[in-house]
Amino acid sequence: MCRLFGFRSVIQSQVHQSLIDADNALLEQSRRHPDGWGVAFYAAGAPHIIKSEKSALEDHLFTKVSGIVSSESVIAHIRKATKGKLNVLNTHPFQYGNWTFAHNGNIKDFEKHKDEIKVRIAPALRRYILGDTDSELIFFFILTHISEKFPLTKNDICSDSLAKRVKSAVKELVGIVGEYSQIDDAGPSETYITFLITNGVTMLAHHGGKQLFFSTYKTDCPEANTCTSFSVECHGPTKTGYINHLIFSSEPLEGNNIWLAMDPGEMIGVDWQMKLNRYQKV
Repeated sequence: MCRLFGFRSVIQSQVHQSLIDADNALLEQSRRHPDGWGVAFYAAGAPHIIKSEKSALEDHLFTKVSGIVSSESVIAHIRKATKGKLNVLNTHPFQYGNWTFAHNGNIKDFEKHKDEIKVRIAPALRRYILGDTDSELIFFFILTHISEKFPLTKNDICSDSLAKRVKSAVKELVGIVGEYSQIDDAGPSETYITFLITNGVTMLAHHGGKQLFFSTYKTDCPEANTCTSFSVECHGPTKTGYINHLIFSSEPLEGNNIWLAMDPGEMIGVDWQMKLNRYQKV
């Protein structure tokens, strides 16, 4: 399966340590997930996506991009293909407008369910499906549910509202394809619906069978004395509900961050206020 990384912060931050330098950074994980990589980051209010069908380990562009990127919102992905050809159209993250999405998972018997999923995607969105992966269909399936309540151009969607629409989408999707596996290593042919989605402001993660970890604070922050946004929430669990940064990763990364495991079916999100919200299984 694939590997995910997501980052949301009150300040622009570099992600080089997480993507390149840590012992189990995405670059190192690409030895086992060699079928492409992608990084989505937001600058000047717009998403920028750079991706390749090459292995991140063998592509100098991955190292270059990871060393340059500084943003308040980032999604990164390395691919181990289960569905779709090895080409850039099938490489994550996927994008529509300000929305970007990356998936770690698979739909069991995808060919059996593909047409039923596709027909439930809004025609105005369906035309933008360019690849042949289950992941891209899931993205536009979720966008369809969001668009039923909000214009997709709306940035200030609170995480509660986004979570309701995503819950609705996952529930309908499960009704089509069956429940996703509750066992992380049940095999690449099983259904898994673990993903990250953001419009650059609100970010939401869903644990759909493949493990996902999150972090909101560190044991020690080397920028504590110089950072203008430093607060007590940077060094411990939030007591106010508000946080300064939120990181998602398929595996805990080395460093000062304290990692907690998400529960199967759980969603976690933040919006422009950076209030941490946790939502239990659909």
